[in-house]
Amino acid sequence: MIKSESLEGRSFPLVEIQADLVIAGGGLSGICAAITAARQGLKVALAHDRSVLGGNASSEIRLWILGATSHMGNNNRWAREGGVVDEILVENMYRNPEGNPLILDTILLDKVVSEPNITLLLNTTVYSLEKEQPDLIKSLSAYCSQNQTAYILKAPLFCDASGDGVVGFLSGAAFRMGAESREEFGERFAPSSTYGELLGHSLYFYSKDTGKPVQFIAPSFALDDITKIPKFRSFNSNEHGCKLWWIEYGGRMDTVHDTEKIKWELWKIVYGVWNYIKNSGNFPEAATLTLEWVGMIPGKRESRRFEGDYILKQQDIVEQRTHDDAIAFGGWSIDLHPSDGIYSDQPGCNQWHSKGVYQIPYRCLYSKNISNLFLAGRIISASHVAFGSSRVMATSAYISQAVAMAAVLCKKYNCMPPGIYNDNHIEELQQSLLKTGQHIPGICLKDDEDITQQAEITASSALQLNGLEETDLLQSLDLSMAQMLPVEKGALPSISLHAYADQATTLKAEFRLCSRTGSFTPDITIASFEIPLIAGKHCVQLQSDHQIKDAQYLFVILHKNPVIKVPRSHKRITGIVTVYNTTNPEVSNYGKQEPPDFIGMDSFEFWCPQRRPSGHNLSFTLNTPISAFSAGNTRNGINRPVCSPNAWVADFNDPQPTLVLQWPSPRGIKKIMLAFDTDFDHPMESVLMSHPENVMPFCIRNYRLYDDKKHLIFSKEGNYQSRNEIIFDKTISTSKLILECDHPSVNSPAAVFEVRCYE
Repeated sequence: MIKSESLEGRSFPLVEIQADLVIAGGGLSGICAAITAARQGLKVALAHDRSVLGGNASSEIRLWILGATSHMGNNNRWAREGGVVDEILVENMYRNPEGNPLILDTILLDKVVSEPNITLLLNTTVYSLEKEQPDLIKSLSAYCSQNQTAYILKAPLFCDASGDGVVGFLSGAAFRMGAESREEFGERFAPSSTYGELLGHSLYFYSKDTGKPVQFIAPSFALDDITKIPKFRSFNSNEHGCKLWWIEYGGRMDTVHDTEKIKWELWKIVYGVWNYIKNSGNFPEAATLTLEWVGMIPGKRESRRFEGDYILKQQDIVEQRTHDDAIAFGGWSIDLHPSDGIYSDQPGCNQWHSKGVYQIPYRCLYSKNISNLFLAGRIISASHVAFGSSRVMATSAYISQAVAMAAVLCKKYNCMPPGIYNDNHIEELQQSLLKTGQHIPGICLKDDEDITQQAEITASSALQLNGLEETDLLQSLDLSMAQMLPVEKGALPSISLHAYADQATTLKAEFRLCSRTGSFTPDITIASFEIPLIAGKHCVQLQSDHQIKDAQYLFVILHKNPVIKVPRSHKRITGIVTVYNTTNPEVSNYGKQEPPDFIGMDSFEFWCPQRRPSGHNLSFTLNTPISAFSAGNTRNGINRPVCSPNAWVADFNDPQPTLVLQWPSPRGIKKIMLAFDTDFDHPMESVLMSHPENVMPFCIRNYRLYDDKKHLIFSKEGNYQSRNEIIFDKTISTSKLILECDHPSVNSPAAVFEVRCYE
């Protein structure tokens, strides 16, 4: 028993933590930054003011993680983010294909607590800070309500990943709220004058069918007049969770200090909506439904945006401008919402897409006036318009990984965040990020320490794509479709295919290319075909004498004609995909983007893949094979398809696909990095949506590594991750490294993006 009396006041225990990097905020951005930094050897303190990690991705809010892939509703092929955020999404896909938000919580927590260099402080709120100089943070003060303990968090470097920018605000870092005028940055989508309205908060709910009648008695605070919501007829008994993202409110309020008021209004709305569904009589199918879960805290979209040495703008996104300090990419649409949210009679969002992914510069990731403060997540230096794209979680997390790697270099060179750019360390930052599995458009990995670069690389086979065999899987041309093929410099192959016509008609086809290197919007027509057909089967040949100047993807387009069917293949190959001129209203894709002239966005068609089990490739034959799948691709410095597949792909008929690295004399190998194909086209939405598989069909599951004496030095069964890092207890001395793989299936050949070896 403890018994204590005191006439004087008591104080809570005070714990001081010294780290290399202090991160405020344990949303997806803070998580990815902490893990990245910890794996590079930094001591990290991660303070999060909630009981679970993940922020908007967590079970407290339950928003799916998305970024450049945009529900597969845009032209950004193979655009899922890399590095730690990819590792998390792939892990969640494997463990949690049903999208259970509670399972995602455990995955995020597992990833963080598995890193010994991270000190995790949950339920710990940063509330003040101390400065060493006017522009230099010395420490943060934080408090944990669960253990009644106060913390002093000290480090030479700080990262604000808190969403609202609590550290930046307290430190005096320059920030903005609301939209800039059109004149300030020349953004044509910006308003003619500045305004303070913002994107609002959202609160989600889940329902469940109990199999028996369930009554619902609304609480007194529930919205009693559903007609106050202009789109009330859009509610139905089937949709719940973040599919109702447009239950949004608070854009005309202070989205930081008025959050509790905003939450109460959202509670009123949610319970009013459920009362309408249950008791209006318009949804008899809802009789057995119960309200399983309602969010306790709202998901935030916009509050403070902090100023760095560069402010990302609309033109950076639309024109896909290049930056010498590019460290990440974005690709979500410019997605702005009406300030009145659910009470607006306007559409819930206004999404305008760019023709491809865009670079994000490092100068957006640190404060311009607080010298040791990194900016991570949605608070980076961006205009209101550009923020409409960069704010989404996967992009925010991707950016934050670059922050962490920059912190590593700050420690190495004893400099502050601006010094990485000003002292010419950007190339090292970019190369360090590429080594960890990130992709930066336009930049290749050049790793002098990788001894694979000195090896002769051969393979037991390499795919020579002569075509894809015909099956009885027929596709009606209800939509225009395009087979994407990686063609090399020089003459185009001619393509032959069968077409089955129900009646006399004309097959219209085209060959198209993309006007922007590395993008996948087929906006240049190089050949057009009109082929008359009579009822029955036809052999169609498409041929052009056009000369290709550089390796890129050719779009073989078959235009919509519902009376024509074409055969499809069961084969799925790394770097080969069929796309369709289809719609996806979830991301404002209606087949073609046709913006008003005055907003500064491009007009173009959408050509998007279909989700498996659909989305089969076309059956076709080529007169000359496509030879873009050689073993040498595994050391070209790009670990995903861009202008070509960038992978070694074995022949389907190779009974034991094998890649061999041969050196003139024995080398000592301590570490091996392998990169496999986990389908960077698949967005892997983390919650609510289910997925058809938990392992991507292109991914090598089983492989073995041998030395020059054919001794087994490593084996793996059941792999599902994009990247495998193999570190040996003792250095392996060998003049040859043999990677022996099993095909993932009879329909998908073995494929490897990257092999790197280190002494």
